[in-house]
Amino acid sequence: MKPHRGSRKSAVSLQGEGPGAGGRAGTSAADGDSGSEAEGIAALDPSIPPPEREGRRARKCIATGQVLPEEKLIRFAAGPGGLVVPDVARKLPGRGLWVEANRAAVEQAVKKNAFSRAAKAQLKAPADLADQVENLLRQRILQGLGLARRAGELTWGYDRVSTVIAAGRAAWMIEASDGASDGRRKLLQIAARQDVPPKLIGAFSEAEIGLALGLENVIHLAFLAGRGAGRWTLDVERLSGFRPLLPESWREEP
Repeated sequence: MKPHRGSRKSAVSLQGEGPGAGGRAGTSAADGDSGSEAEGIAALDPSIPPPEREGRRARKCIATGQVLPEEKLIRFAAGPGGLVVPDVARKLPGRGLWVEANRAAVEQAVKKNAFSRAAKAQLKAPADLADQVENLLRQRILQGLGLARRAGELTWGYDRVSTVIAAGRAAWMIEASDGASDGRRKLLQIAARQDVPPKLIGAFSEAEIGLALGLENVIHLAFLAGRGAGRWTLDVERLSGFRPLLPESWREEP
């Protein structure tokens, strides 16, 4: 897809982006979530609003050994019977087991029995664990859209979305994956004229978006810049490690 021309920065997707490097503090891979504060977390990802960076800790991935801020990782916990379960909200009780937020790292952790080694106990990691993470992140992101609507942080419909993008107020341009290309192309052209264009995601169908918002026929949405968008972005970034954020067919569009 080549919707933009010119010298300005184009609207971007997060597809293919990897997690950034982490700091040195709080390097325990499996812990009781009581590690020390990560040094320089605010500098690790300047796109995250300051309130979202405060108190963030760094963790060591049990699969790769990399030390990364928590928002770049997926937390797992041991469920009943020693079954490893994803904890994408980081709220389940017990010892946390942290894996870099991408499919390859999770699959490597399963294959190499890294969960048992890190926990120093026999755990069972299902073969479809990476798929479980993807599905849970998708649900969490869609729920986030519903919350954003109720908070007044979301707008939809071509006219309103184009106005918000032109005013530089959109952090995200959210397009139904099965929507027609004409409206999307025009919105991308507007976005390309902005000094800081909104990011683009097309990972959800019209039906999925409608169900999340309690609306019908929603194709074009904009998530307004602000703290809500900053929190939502963290989950979208994690999802990008498990699936593309844009449909493959969009790459073929002019």
